[in-house]
Amino acid sequence: MSTSTLGQARSGPSQNCPCVLEGSSALFLAPELFEREGGVQRILQLYLKALCDLAGQAGKVRSVVLNDGVMDSIELRRSSNERLVEWHVCGGDRWRFVRATLARARISDRLVCGHVGQAPVALLAKTFNPRLRYYVVAHGIDVWARLPWLKRLALRRAARILCVSDYSRRELVRLSGIPEGRTAVLHNALYPSFEIGPGLPPSGAPVILAVTRITRADREKGVDHLVQALPAIRAAHPGAVLRVIGRGDDLGRLVDLSRQIGVADAVEFLGYVSDCRLVSELRACSLFALPSRKEGFGLVFVEAMAHGRPCVGARAGGIPEIITPETGLLVDYGDVPGLAAACVSGLERAWDESAILARAGEFSYPVFRAKLASLLEGRVGAATA
Repeated sequence: MSTSTLGQARSGPSQNCPCVLEGSSALFLAPELFEREGGVQRILQLYLKALCDLAGQAGKVRSVVLNDGVMDSIELRRSSNERLVEWHVCGGDRWRFVRATLARARISDRLVCGHVGQAPVALLAKTFNPRLRYYVVAHGIDVWARLPWLKRLALRRAARILCVSDYSRRELVRLSGIPEGRTAVLHNALYPSFEIGPGLPPSGAPVILAVTRITRADREKGVDHLVQALPAIRAAHPGAVLRVIGRGDDLGRLVDLSRQIGVADAVEFLGYVSDCRLVSELRACSLFALPSRKEGFGLVFVEAMAHGRPCVGARAGGIPEIITPETGLLVDYGDVPGLAAACVSGLERAWDESAILARAGEFSYPVFRAKLASLLEGRVGAATA
């Protein structure tokens, strides 16, 4: 089944929601929503939910997804409401994706394109429906290099490019020559069901937690730097341990590294864990750390802050836009001694948990939805969202 309509009502738009799509028709494009787990997929689920909420009682939302083969009704309900009147999955067939998009774009007023890679399809849709206004989401690394001419053209014709961080926005402008007036910053946000609340009181040995993919392609996440920093951290806090949540094909190298430098007994690789277990680990850790160089935004830092946990991150990508002096510490990517010193300082400092929780609240779903509404209405200027 590739095309479906919703057969039963779900929860309607939230109270106090600015229904800017009331009475209009919106089309949402995504490379994937549920086929794989990942940061891009999660934020696109959030975009779909926000569009459905903003549709009010009379708006209509349709969705076309390139790589998903089947749309699970339970997952879909979580990310939408009864305003989603149709969704189409293409199982990786690009021509089917183009045809489905063009057919639905003819009856749409706005189109939100969930990835820069699909922007040329949005531009093509506008040629068949000149009144269509389209918006493109730029996630980070996808715009950290000069884009091909067709993608640059598609972005220049967009009503607005929604960048997940100001760093990504500046790189897009600098490298691809996109006019600043076409860009705006719309930070990623926590899912509505993600509760913001205090963590657990300190208990036992200090725990440094990292959550990331452990793959060869993601070595610049800096997990190896955390392992290398452990001897210095344990010199100051002998019982400190590093717990790593995530899985991938680089696990063997990291295990070998921990053995080589004599900290194998202090590193725990937990693999994939359930959402419930993830929350428990975040609440119980002493410090969250991920010294990554290629984070377009870094939602996992916000998730840690939502449980009152201070963070250590690299001074790179979008991370400095999340971590403030009140919520954590920044180090240069690859500076292992600096990373060790930051972790020691983070473990010893008396953090104001209320300030950390307040910072997480700035990335809540209602804040995200309100900013998206302003952008769709054209009420927010460049780089101010």
